[in-house]
Amino acid sequence: MTDPVLMTLREKIAVLTLNRPDKLNALSYETNDRICALLDRIEADDGLRAVVITGAGDRAFSAGADIPQFAASVAEGPDAAMRDFVRRGQAMTRRLETFPKPVVVAVNGLAYGGGCEIVEAVHLAVASSHARFAKPEVAIGMPPTFGGTQRLPRLVGRKRALEHLLTGMPFDAETACRIGLVNHVVEPSQLMEATFAMVDQVLAHSSPALAGILSAVTRGLDQTMEEGLRIEAGEFARFAATPGLASRLSAWTERRGPRP
Repeated sequence: MTDPVLMTLREKIAVLTLNRPDKLNALSYETNDRICALLDRIEADDGLRAVVITGAGDRAFSAGADIPQFAASVAEGPDAAMRDFVRRGQAMTRRLETFPKPVVVAVNGLAYGGGCEIVEAVHLAVASSHARFAKPEVAIGMPPTFGGTQRLPRLVGRKRALEHLLTGMPFDAETACRIGLVNHVVEPSQLMEATFAMVDQVLAHSSPALAGILSAVTRGLDQTMEEGLRIEAGEFARFAATPGLASRLSAWTERRGPRP
């Protein structure tokens, strides 16, 4: 059986490729499980500092859930559908969202349904100019199930999110960038180069600092400002207790020299 997700290495970056191009990289149960298993390996490997996710082929990042597989679970009843489909998909996107190392997607084509929900969950996104996005679940009479009703409003605002959720109409990469779903749009031939360039900019900084920022932002999003500030302060307190921060501040001061 073909591996539904391939992992290759580019120096300190793990590149995960959704590998079902004949199915537009649909997210089967095996795909979701494989993503989580690979993330476990990457987290445990101190030599790997970031993750890039893209899709095989030039048509789709991921067109969403594997509908025939999902339909079979639905036919078994609500308990099977919740266990096999909903919880599995939510676990995968939540793992991406809370991952302690930067996760960047390179959206190389369609990002519909669950594919769009991966884009919503990860930390940063670069899209090809021919990428297209959609929340089409409403067309089959159901809400999104991998976190789309919760993350999209947080990313782009309630009314913008509801327009996409309630109509299911596709939108292009420029729109995705304008509303804040992706960070940059580039020509297809430049997609991976631009993605790796963004990752390299991030990895110019220390892994503990990156992890602290990711943790503070992810944990604080659902909190009040007061609680969010406590989370931020707690992350700083961990760094202040280490000799590394003091030495880096000293080096910074020496590098800049005295002010005129």
